Amino acid sequence: MARYTGPKTRIARKFGEAIFGADKVLSKKNYPPGQHGNTRRRKTSEYGVMLAEKQKAKYTYGVLEKQFRNLFEKAASMNGITGEILLQSLECRLDNVVFRLGIAPTRAAARQLVGHKHITVDGEVVNIPSYSVKPGQLVGVRERSKSLEVVANSLAGFNHSKYPWLEWDENSKTGKLLHKPERADIPENIKEHLIVELYSK
Repeated sequence: MARYTGPKTRIARKFGEAIFGADKVLSKKNYPPGQHGNTRRRKTSEYGVMLAEKQKAKYTYGVLEKQFRNLFEKAASMNGITGEILLQSLECRLDNVVFRLGIAPTRAAARQLVGHKHITVDGEVVNIPSYSVKPGQLVGVRERSKSLEVVANSLAGFNHSKYPWLEWDENSKTGKLLHKPERADIPENIKEHLIVELYSK
């Protein structure tokens, strides 16, 4: 399965949430897409609810099925609450950290910046979006890429204080992952316990 490149508003309407920032569309059409989206639908099964939650998490973070399952299995093998560890792993992906630091306006744009070698980790260029950033590591913009319009526009007026697990240095255009985020600090509306239940079946 390839990465989804279709209409993002369709996905937002499917889950009834502004996953890609499509809140304007939801205010006009707050029902699922398709011919029968605005009609009464059958009640979703318990399995369907769990599956939808997993799909929502995958679309939110831009992760494919195999990557997502690998992250889950790794989280399940660690000590702690599996669902929280899974979300922390997703949050520590390089593309997501670039997005959270305000270097890119969306996760898709962040993935592109990473893939095109505009992003560094501890001063070294890293072009793997799924790279797992460790606490203490510095994520920044490559020197010759600091003048990119997409980077400048995204950083303009960005509030770096809203994510307490990240620290931003405006002068060097670098951010530091202070620690893995607490679940209460992660703003995504994801019921991770449903994902754990789904994979546990």
